Amino acid sequence: MSTSATSPIIATNTATPAANAKNEPRILALFDLDHTLLDVDSDYLWGEYIVNNGLVDEAQYRTANQDFYEQYIEGTLDATEYNEFVAQFLTTLPLDRLHELREDYIKVEIEPHIRPKAIEVLCQHIEQGHDVVIISATNDFVVSAIAKRFGVEEANVLATPLEIKDERYTGKLTDKPNFKEGKIYHLDKWINKQQVAGINFDKTYAYSDSKNDIPLLEWADVAICVSPDDALHAHALAHRWAVEDWSI
Repeated sequence: MSTSATSPIIATNTATPAANAKNEPRILALFDLDHTLLDVDSDYLWGEYIVNNGLVDEAQYRTANQDFYEQYIEGTLDATEYNEFVAQFLTTLPLDRLHELREDYIKVEIEPHIRPKAIEVLCQHIEQGHDVVIISATNDFVVSAIAKRFGVEEANVLATPLEIKDERYTGKLTDKPNFKEGKIYHLDKWINKQQVAGINFDKTYAYSDSKNDIPLLEWADVAICVSPDDALHAHALAHRWAVEDWSI
């Protein structure tokens, strides 16, 4: 699967139907990113990408990155510690260079792993005039650029927020990690902004693969478990949630 650096794989939803007029109830579709829209973990692959390109010390970084990834799988990850670890590399280069690296990373590491079924389902929501949000525990440096490949603009991206001062990353977060219950925290803030603008939602869908997103799936009106891990699969069966296989 290939695309130019500036072209989304899915066209942005620029024309909204009458049902989406201001003050009319709307429908919200929330998509996790890693192992949901993608068949890989974008955060982990970013770490592998900078190692493979000689941008960090291989032994030190790869060991730490693998340890953090295993903690994530086990559900024991300290999300603040991990995101500050990831953000340290970002402090070493100017934004323009980081953006160049990110574009190459997305083309090489991410685009081949975009799930066709994810594109199909996301397109269905867009075509029906639903508001689509990508909500990920991965940092906003990575997620915002990947989201554009799906036609989702930055205003509809909820990710772990990294701090920028004087055109450089500081290595710190500006708010709570967008992880587990943190997703509800950031989602509530986003919805409050929509309500101030006169936008209200009367139905919500949520798509995820991970037990870490059980709070998000419980929050939604309709929970869809996408190629779920064992713990989420068991939870889905117990709660009669939909289970779908999007793997490639």
